[in-house]
Amino acid sequence: MSEMMSLVGVATLETLIMVFFSTVFSLVLGFPLGVLLCVTNPNGIMARPVLNQVLSRIVNVLRSFPFIILMIVLFPLSRLIVGTSIGTAATIVPLSIAAAPFVARIIESALNEVNPELIQAAKAMGSTNWQIICKVLVPEALPALADGVTLTVINLIGYTAMAGALGGGGLGDLAIRYGYQRFRTGIMAAAVIIILVLVEIIQFFGSKISSRLMSKR
Repeated sequence: MSEMMSLVGVATLETLIMVFFSTVFSLVLGFPLGVLLCVTNPNGIMARPVLNQVLSRIVNVLRSFPFIILMIVLFPLSRLIVGTSIGTAATIVPLSIAAAPFVARIIESALNEVNPELIQAAKAMGSTNWQIICKVLVPEALPALADGVTLTVINLIGYTAMAGALGGGGLGDLAIRYGYQRFRTGIMAAAVIIILVLVEIIQFFGSKISSRLMSKR
């Protein structure tokens, strides 16, 4: 029993580490891309239809890659950055890159929901494009952005489970190596239950934050 608790505890910590850092890095990559997709669309404040189409196609291509295949393709990059292609640290690289285009679409969608009249009012007051982005678009879209980040984190939890099939560490790796391959159903059940609990906790707090931001608008 103590062995199982130890294994589950370490795997849970590895999953939390992967999810936290991949969320941060995917936001760093995806947030500016999402803003760019929003402001360069034909109705955006910096309309650049050609640039928008190019960026949109790139995002669509990256989003269409199955995560397992993308992880294999990015093995050399993981090895270059962290010195290995397996384990918790190495998995953060493909997780971040896989989630970035998803984040970009979420950011774009959230910003596109902002009332155009607010943007027009800001323009009439002489606001620059940068001021409109920072003081109108992003603040007004905060509830939707919170929902988007919540969805991203939940998806990343699922990605970490899949990464376990390729030695990515975490609860997915634990469920496969100890639960499935060694026929220890107790460990597999524990891994699945913890993943479900993590998803529920993230969804609960994400919804709370979004509701609070909505009430302050």
